[in-house]
Amino acid sequence: MKVSIQAVAVWGKTAPPHSITAIMITDDQQTIVTGSQEGQICLWDLSSELKVSSKEILFGHTASVTCLAKARD
Repeated sequence: MKVSIQAVAVWGKTAPPHSITAIMITDDQQTIVTGSQEGQICLWDLSSELKVSSKEILFGHTASVTCLAKARD
């Protein structure tokens, strides 16, 4: 089965560079988190049909994001 995945940009006509260096999926399998070489963290919604859409982009790191971890309750 071929799955088509389409991301929707929320940042305008040109997306910021985002060379993925780390990836994580939440326990509920509804959000993907990616870290980038450019120091950004992006949150992506993942539907039950495996469609990915952009949710948020977080700026502020001054170095590459090379590791992601979940906080404990």
